Amino acid sequence: MTKTALVTGGTRGIGLGISRCLAKAGYRLALCGRKSQADVEASLEELRGLGTEVVYCQGDISRHENRENIIQKIKQEFGSLNVLVNNAGIAPAERADILEAGEESFDKLIGVNLKSPYLLTQLVANWMVEQKHDNPAYSGSIVFITSVSAVVASVNRGDYCISKAGLAMAAKLWAVRLAEFDIPVYEVRPGIIATDMTSGVKEKYDKMIEEGLLLLPRWGTPEDIGKTVAMLCNGDMLYATGEVITLDGGMTVPRL
Repeated sequence: MTKTALVTGGTRGIGLGISRCLAKAGYRLALCGRKSQADVEASLEELRGLGTEVVYCQGDISRHENRENIIQKIKQEFGSLNVLVNNAGIAPAERADILEAGEESFDKLIGVNLKSPYLLTQLVANWMVEQKHDNPAYSGSIVFITSVSAVVASVNRGDYCISKAGLAMAAKLWAVRLAEFDIPVYEVRPGIIATDMTSGVKEKYDKMIEEGLLLLPRWGTPEDIGKTVAMLCNGDMLYATGEVITLDGGMTVPRL
């Protein structure tokens, strides 16, 4: 039976890289995002061109009713779900020193980056448990895409760092809770990845990479992340549930 994966924010950036790799691995895809289907149609067609079924679920996952609608649409279209990749996230509206950063920006970012995937996982996890109960051969997995910002402090985007640190704990919590159902949960922690979100700081990081920030002196790509997610979802690391897979080119390796 063909497996189905839900990738939040799966039509651009890291999410699209993950979607490509899962499509190549034979997964049917359910993708969600805030943009209209017309605005993401090029990405959807690219993924369909890889030989898989793709359904787009438009919705803002920071809203309860949208999360419910996304799951309901997947049930109607595919009838099952094996993989959840919590990828969707936003950058701060502006990079502001934590001595001056505003409350409105904090609330919005925490709502999207932390609250939304936590509660979406609750919905999906309950459905996965139901599927496991109905079919003991069912296999499911959940992946949280976080960031090295979960452990590397950036005082001009404190809200983003806090959201990723919280998401890192969410991955551990869900790994513990779902262990009895044999549903592994992982955290994938990217470093500097070339996407539209990081395009505004390209010059800054180009210079830092040239100066030796990374062990591997290049930007990461969305496909670097996607290949790892596909490996996890395919069941190649079942015994590593609850663990962190850091993909940062060696940035956070302690050095003398």
